[in-house]
Formats: sequence, C-alpha cells, structure tokens
Amino acid sequence: MEGSRMENLIRAEKSLRLSLEKSKSVGLALEKAGPRLAEIRQRLPSLGSAVRPIRAERDALVAVGGHINRAVGPAAAVLKVFDAVHGLEKSLLSDPRSDIAGYLSVLKRLQEALRFLGDNCGLAIQWLEDIVEYLEDNSVADQVYLANLKKELKNLRESQHGELDGGLLEAALCKLEDEFRLLLTENSVPLPMSVAVAGDGMACIAPSPLPVSVVQKLQAILGRLIANNRLDRCVGIYVEARSSNVRASLQALNLDYLEISVSEFNDVQSIEGYIAQWGKHLEFAVKHLFEAEYKLCNDVFERIGLDVWMGCFSKIAAQAGILAFLQFGKTVTESKKDPIKLLKLLDIFASLSKLRLDFNRLFGGGPCAEIQNLTRDLIKRVIDGAAEIFWELFVQVELQRPNPPPVDGSVPRLVSFITDYCNKLLGEDYKPILTQVLIIHRSWKRQSFQDKLLVTEILNIVKAVEQNVETWIKAYDDPTLSHFFAMNNHWHLCKHLKGTKLGELLGDSWLREHEQYKEYYSTIFLRDSWGKLPGHLSREGLILFSGGRATARDLVKKRLKKFNEVFDEMYTKQSSWIMPERDLREKTCQLIVQAVVPVYRSYMQNYGPLVEQDASSTKYAKYTVQKLEEMLLLLYRPRPVRHGSLRSPTFSAKYGNGVPDLRRTASAVV
Repeated sequence: MEGSRMENLIRAEKSLRLSLEKSKSVGLALEKAGPRLAEIRQRLPSLGSAVRPIRAERDALVAVGGHINRAVGPAAAVLKVFDAVHGLEKSLLSDPRSDIAGYLSVLKRLQEALRFLGDNCGLAIQWLEDIVEYLEDNSVADQVYLANLKKELKNLRESQHGELDGGLLEAALCKLEDEFRLLLTENSVPLPMSVAVAGDGMACIAPSPLPVSVVQKLQAILGRLIANNRLDRCVGIYVEARSSNVRASLQALNLDYLEISVSEFNDVQSIEGYIAQWGKHLEFAVKHLFEAEYKLCNDVFERIGLDVWMGCFSKIAAQAGILAFLQFGKTVTESKKDPIKLLKLLDIFASLSKLRLDFNRLFGGGPCAEIQNLTRDLIKRVIDGAAEIFWELFVQVELQRPNPPPVDGSVPRLVSFITDYCNKLLGEDYKPILTQVLIIHRSWKRQSFQDKLLVTEILNIVKAVEQNVETWIKAYDDPTLSHFFAMNNHWHLCKHLKGTKLGELLGDSWLREHEQYKEYYSTIFLRDSWGKLPGHLSREGLILFSGGRATARDLVKKRLKKFNEVFDEMYTKQSSWIMPERDLREKTCQLIVQAVVPVYRSYMQNYGPLVEQDASSTKYAKYTVQKLEEMLLLLYRPRPVRHGSLRSPTFSAKYGNGVPDLRRTASAVV
C-alpha cells in the first residue's frame, strides 16, 4: 500500500514539474506576444479600411473597376512621356556645337513631349479626381487615404501650370542662344580698308562676310529660338556681334575726327584734310561694311520678314557709326562761312551724291527712318550753305573795296584767291556739282535755273575784282607805287586766266586789254622812276674843262654824289616792294638794268679815274658796275613764306562774323 502511495507521489511530482515548465513556456510566449498584440492593435484600423469595400454595395464595387481602368490608361501614358522627357536631359545639357542638327532634333522631341503633356496631363488628372470622388461618394475607400490622394492631385494640377520638364527646355534654349552668339563672334572678322580698296578701288560690292554653312546653322538655330518667343533676344545678340565687328573695321581708320565739335576748330580750312578723309571713309563704310551687313541680315533673317531684318540692319548701322559720319557733315555745315567752306560743302555733296543709290537701297526702309532724316537734313544744310556762300561772293568782294591796298604794291590775296577760286568753280571737279546744288536750291524756292546764271555770277565776281583793283590803283599817294601795283595786278589777271575756263569766258580781248594795261603801266613806272636816274650822270660841261682837271673832278663828284643819293633813296624804298610773278619781275629788273647800268658804266669808264685817286673816292665811286647790276637784279623778290600754313586770312576773317567784321579789317586785302 505504501508502494502504491509512493508511485502516486512520484507521478504527482512529475505532473507538477511538467505543469511548472508549461507555465514558464506560456509565460515566455505571453511575454513575446505582447509587442505582436500591440502591432495588431495598430493595424486593425487599416485592416478595417481594407475590408471595408467588402462591406460596400455590390453595384459600387462592380462599377469601380471600370472607372479605375479609364483613369489609369491616360495617367500611364503621361507617366511614360515624363520618363521620355527625363531621358532627353543628358543630350540637351550637352554642348550643341558637335551636332547642331541632332541637338535641334532632340529639342524638337522635347517640345513635342511637352506639348503632349500640356494637352493630356490635365485630362489624366481630371479622371483621377473623378475616381477619388467616386470612391468617396460610395465609401469604397478610407477617408484618410482619399484625403492624401486629393492633396497629391492638387499639387499635380498646380505643377501642370509650371515647368513640367524641371527647366530643361529653358536650359536648352539658353545653350542655343550661346551657340548663336558663338557662331557670330567666331566667324566675324574685321575688314581692313586696304583689302577693300585693292584692285578697282572701292567700286566692288562686298560679299557676304559669313560662310554659307554658318548662315545655315544660324538660320536653323534662329528658327527654333523664334518658335519659343526669343526673336528679340536673337536680334539683340546679332546686332551686338555684327555692329561690334563693323566698329572694329572702322577703328583702324582712326575716325576720332568724327567726334570733333564746331568749337574745336577755327574754320573749315583747319579740318580740310579730315573732310577729304571723310568722303573716302564713308564710301568704304557704305560700299563694303554696311553693304555686307545688309546682305547678311537678309540671308539670316529673310524667312522671318522684311521688317525684322531691315530693323536689325538699321540697328547695326546706327550702332556701328553711320550716325557719326552724318554728324560730322552737320558739324562742317555749322562752321563759319568762307569761300573754302563752299568747296568743302561741294565735296561733301559730291560724296553723298555718289552714294545716293546705295543710301536709298540700304537705308530706304521704314526702320532706317532716323538715318533717312539725318541724311536729308545734312543734304539740305549742305545745299543751303553752299548756295548762300556762292551768292554772297560778289557782295563780299565789293565789301573789300574800301580797304587800303597792300603797302608793298603786290597782288592782294583777294585778287589771287578769287581768280584761282573762280577757276576751280568752273572746273570739271566743281562746276557740275555746283550747278546741281544751285538747281536743287532754286527748285526748293520754285525758281528755274539756267546754266548762264552760274557763269554770269562768276563773271560779275571777276568784274568786281577788277573794280577793286582800279579803286586801289587810285588809292596810293605815291604815283610810282600806284603804277607798280597796276602793273602787278593787270599782269596777274592776264597770266593766270589765260588758257583757263574763266579766261575763255572772259575772252581774248579782255585778256589782251589787261596785257596792254600791264605794258602801259610798266612803261610809265620805268619812265617816272628808274628812267630818271641816268639824268643825274650828265656829261654837260665836262668837255669844256678838259684842261682843268680840278674843276672837272668837282663836277663829277657832285653828279656822282647826287646819283648815289637818288639811287639809294629809290632802292631803299623799292626794295620792300614785291613783284610775285617771276617772269614780270625778271623782265622789269632787266629793263631797269638796261636803263641804268650802261649809262653808269660809260660814265665811270670816262670819268671814274678823276675821283678814284681821291682820298675819299669811295664816297663818290660808291658802287662798282657789277655791284650796281647785282643790286638791281635782286629787286622785288617775295619774302620767304613760312611753310605749314595754307590758310587765307582774307576770307577767313571776312566770313568769320559777317559784314561788320569785314569793314573793321583794314588789312583784309593785304
């Protein structure tokens, strides 16, 4: 019985031990199950939402599938295009230089994709929004889930109005602009004037300054940029590059003189050289530089329209310097009036007239209105100024008449200047231009013009000069100087007008008349001056005293002394007189020598020995025959002229401040 009790105890112990072990296992399992239960507790709401459609109406569950399929299709297509756009990013952010055509092709694909997105993205979003609304209305989905969907769709719709490509298109277009600029700058080379004037001078027309391949690339880039509303920026880049190139071509010509102002020079003569350069430089600029730019603008922008490329060209011309050329011409017209200015105005008119067809063709469009207005204004100023000076010449010559003649008896600058000046006006270089100017000027006043008007006016000017000469001849107090002056001026008119256009108009009889006047006054001059000198070497009474040397010596001394006194006085006075014409001077001096020297030589040979042995012989035999001849041959020579001045003080002063100044200029004709 005890044995069975022990067995029971042993079994109980084992059972208890087993129970304790199970309790431990359960405890451990429960300890581990705690976090899992917490996780399950957290997932229960979402699980409830997941199984909620099972609780929805059967019809709603059946319809939702079709709605979702209709929305997912367009959305998937949009996403596919988005992926394609991002696939183009690497190509479009690379340098387009290596393959511009390929780059433009990729850019075209990007824009087509963006257009697709622009057209379909909104529709896909709308369908997705419809699905969300359906799910919400039919309680098919959780409210939190639907709220998140709404928020994402709202963000997507807002981004639809922004950059769908993340700025890729903008970056690609900027790269194209940079390439457009680079093509222009790398292929724009300044044109030296020495190259342009080679061969036939400046008559040729400059070719397009860019290779055809470069022009084609520019056109291709331009087309894509214009399609993206970047025309103004392209024009700005083009104008900057090409006007800079033209300025570089002109810079080598040293055009600083174009900036000169009226206050920086006294008269036109001081900038005469600049005016000559101006005509050449303007022709080079128009026929070579602006002509080339005109053609290139047409080549590059012709597909866009006339107004665009003409506007582009007008900006290049204005920025490159055409306005500065026109302003310089205007500055010349604003300078003081003088006859030289008339010639320079005619030079300017000739340059503009020569380029008239080029100006009309290059700058005739509406965008070049400013250049047209400035050109018309310059032409009007030139014509008005030239006509005014020409018609005033006669009056200005008359205004010189009250002024005193030159004290040295030479030819007044007025006389020499006017004869040469009128010949220039009648020459082939100026007469056609002056005639055209006067025709235009009179047409503006509704007055007719005949060629004889020009000729008649010039003849009147010469006659006014003649009248001045006659007045000045009578103005001298010294008759000998008056005859000397008359001889000088009549010979100048005869000599310098013979064989000229002006001489032909005046006629042979007019020229012979002045030659005869010269001879007349020459005879009187010699007779009344040097011709009287030999009379002081009279031989009267010397033969009677052949036996009385002392008495003869006294007479010889007395007569030589008187001769020397008169000679010295006459020589001193006339040594300051000037005879500018060499032929007249040499002939006159020879006549004086012939009148004086032979008589003096004979007298000294016969009676010189009477005084040569005297202690004071040098007082009476003052000059040797050779010395006397040398002195006479050196008379009337012009004084040395300082070089470097080609100005005419007469007319510079005369036209400086109008008529009042002329009357105050007492030495104006000197």
